[in-house]
Amino acid sequence: MNVVGIGLGDLGRLELRTLAALDGVDLVAGADVSPDAREAFAEEHDIPTYESYEEMLDAEDADAACIVTPHTLHYDQARACLDRGVHVHLEKPMVTDLDHARDLQRRADEAGLVLAVGYQRHVDWRFQKIRRLIDEGAIGDLHMAACFLEQVWISFAEEQWRGNPALSGGGQLYDSGSHLLDALLWTTRTDPVSVAAAVDNRGHDVDVNSALAVTLDRNGDRVTASVGVSGAGRSTPAPGEGLHFWGTEGRISLGDDTLTVESNGEIEVEEAHEPQFEELTEAKLQNFVDAIRGDAELVIPATDAIGVTALTEASYEAAESGRTVAIDAFGGVESASLDASAEATTTEPGDDD
Repeated sequence: MNVVGIGLGDLGRLELRTLAALDGVDLVAGADVSPDAREAFAEEHDIPTYESYEEMLDAEDADAACIVTPHTLHYDQARACLDRGVHVHLEKPMVTDLDHARDLQRRADEAGLVLAVGYQRHVDWRFQKIRRLIDEGAIGDLHMAACFLEQVWISFAEEQWRGNPALSGGGQLYDSGSHLLDALLWTTRTDPVSVAAAVDNRGHDVDVNSALAVTLDRNGDRVTASVGVSGAGRSTPAPGEGLHFWGTEGRISLGDDTLTVESNGEIEVEEAHEPQFEELTEAKLQNFVDAIRGDAELVIPATDAIGVTALTEASYEAAESGRTVAIDAFGGVESASLDASAEATTTEPGDDD
């Protein structure tokens, strides 16, 4: 399997090193507009480098591409790969426009190509266990969730492309916050139905803090959720994170490296340290390769990422308009002032699982 890389920064080179170490994978070229990034990549791999990803795709015999670039560039780059018959692993967030997300999925489906999005929590045992427990009914019927993420983010992001909305598409909600939204939707197998939001830039060009009130749909049942994202937190650059779920028969809480499950009056507490990032990266990329070969089901499908994109875009719209925004991830995002009765009748949930 011949793999090329688009985006040769620190994370891009890590993912390409990881891919190159997998059995049967040959890394054949890399592309980046930055001469420094190309030079750093060339020091690791004795293969061609390109300034233009289009030139690389036309020149190289690529089976798959790994894209790790600023968010607003994802759509054009992934589309170029899919249109050339190249499978795509695309780092999060998938794209910064819901129509673009749907279009990439359509192109991949029509061409029979794998389109993966790098949400590594899908291969993290902690989130897999939460998803399984909820599926098994360990806490009864899920009815409420609350989650947060905080990180010393804006202090370094404002000097990078992440602080430029033309490249990032948004701030912390679209960056690390995207992982939190994905974790919420994926562990609960829910579709976003509506959102009200408050977003604070704190004097910067991109959002720093966000607070969301979200209504979710789980197999026809409503789940109420609150989401808090802070890009001016006090933890290390690695985010501080917590997720809490309440059901009719118990609760699940993940935070401070502890997983607590209360089920039918019994409480179980276990250590839940975050796995090493390199371990999660290898797991998700191995799954991407296995899915291309037909040896495994893709665990980070673009269909999940479409739900995250829909919720993110709707959150920005809700904050700007001061209204609750109704969401249909696969049919459109419509802004409306919703009361409780209208919310239950004006929006049909999408199927993103």
